[in-house]
Amino acid sequence: MQAGRNGTQPSRPARKPEAIEVTSPRLYVGNLSFDATESDLFELFNGVGHVQNAEVVSYRHNQRSKGFAFVHMQTVDEAKRAVDELHDKEFLGRKLVVSGAKTSEHQPRD
Repeated sequence: MQAGRNGTQPSRPARKPEAIEVTSPRLYVGNLSFDATESDLFELFNGVGHVQNAEVVSYRHNQRSKGFAFVHMQTVDEAKRAVDELHDKEFLGRKLVVSGAKTSEHQPRD
């Protein structure tokens, strides 16, 4: 029997997001519930430190969430604390992936 007959991708390993070191106050928040709003994130992350900005990334054509967001904390220390406390935490029925956001210096250079 061939994998993928039920409409799923054939035996593709689950994509594990790479852990990005927290070097700035900007955080990546993945595996986000599609129902999560920016104010939900503001509330959640404000329990850890001061949130400057929360942005749920959505599709332009229909404004539906793509399932991830960026949260900008006030300091790098607060961002690190947020990763420690909120990574793998259940939020709106899903376990969050919280890590440092990629910046241009993380991109491979050719």
